Amino acid sequence: MRTYTTQMDAARKGITTPEMEAVAKKEYRTTEEIRELVAKGQVAICANKLHTCLQPNGVGSMLRTKINVNLGVSRDCKDYDVEMRKVMAAVDMGAEAIMDLSSHGNTQPFRQKLVRECPAMIGTVPVYDSVIHYQRDLATLTARDFIDVVRLHAQDGVDFVTLHCGITRKTIDQIRLHKRKMNIVSRGGSLVFAWMSMTGEENPFYQYFDEILDICREYDVTISLGDACRPGCLADASDVCQIEELVRLGELTKRAWAKDVQVMVEGPGHMPLDQIEANMKLQQTICMGAPFYVLGPIVTDIAPGYDHITSAIGGAVAASAGAAFLCYVTPAEHLALPNVDDVKQGIIASKIAAHAADIAKKVPHARDLDDAMADARRTFDWEKQWACSIDPETAKAIRADRSPEHDDSCSMCGKFCAVRSMNKALNGEYIDIL
Repeated sequence: MRTYTTQMDAARKGITTPEMEAVAKKEYRTTEEIRELVAKGQVAICANKLHTCLQPNGVGSMLRTKINVNLGVSRDCKDYDVEMRKVMAAVDMGAEAIMDLSSHGNTQPFRQKLVRECPAMIGTVPVYDSVIHYQRDLATLTARDFIDVVRLHAQDGVDFVTLHCGITRKTIDQIRLHKRKMNIVSRGGSLVFAWMSMTGEENPFYQYFDEILDICREYDVTISLGDACRPGCLADASDVCQIEELVRLGELTKRAWAKDVQVMVEGPGHMPLDQIEANMKLQQTICMGAPFYVLGPIVTDIAPGYDHITSAIGGAVAASAGAAFLCYVTPAEHLALPNVDDVKQGIIASKIAAHAADIAKKVPHARDLDDAMADARRTFDWEKQWACSIDPETAKAIRADRSPEHDDSCSMCGKFCAVRSMNKALNGEYIDIL
């Protein structure tokens, strides 16, 4: 019988859970190291006790950088079967987490299907689902309605919930006073802001935070503290609203840990490249090393259609400076709901960013495939090159489309290939070029 409530509770009691053992094996760490990091809150193992098909992963700056994929139906794109195909494709491509951001239809059966069938961590944003669940306008919902939906998601087995707890009535005055270019671009943050503006009440996720902690403790749900005031353009990066909210999230992190509830802290957003590292270090200090979960950061505002690239640039810098969890961004960001190909492009870009950061952080064995790829390229072992590739199908297709005359080269260099010439020269062979 389980003698602990949450992964953090077990770690603090000196208990090694099956989830900790699984994470330790994946990360080339000892179970004692993982248990100690979970006890400190520096690693989160998002694992609702009802998500029985979960393949556990740890989220922490000293571990492999993890990737989250946002999916879900909307009023304009409402095919749950298509979304489920995206989910399984994302898992096959190595995504460690799926966030169901559905904002239309009967969301609960899809959420429950995810928990039954998907081995990745499942996250949700309950404030999105509140309007859909009750089928009532935002202003008619009560604080109790919001809290009850948090409990519903926990009971459905989701592993982490994004809650915009750090935005308060004080934020309303700040937004009006500081006149941001993009105001609030967080969908959940804007809903909470709108509800507070219309009702005159305090943010229920902040006001009733202790009750939410009790729910999360009961089901072992990790709280992802949403950054309602994340910058939505470069001009708003690192402003008073963002930093003031971060300070409050640090305070809420302490309160959660006091009840053995695991925490992740969400971060920017759009941000100039030169500000990213400082933001990561600031979060680590204010939030005491709690895993940082970033959207991007997107490093320029002028690349719609290519924001998977702008995000990967920022994500690599962020993860190398301490971010633990990258939320993928697709080419459809700011434009449309991503299709299957957009999802693939977003995942690949995020995986490249995460992998590059892991090498920079010297995560154990992070560079193994890179070294194997170098060996395979030197010996023209194409099958081994495919095996080392993040996306072997694309690599194969490009080579097949423009096949070279000789297999010991590519169609760009031909016999001018530097690798070919060096191999022959070092072997004392004649080097034919023409």
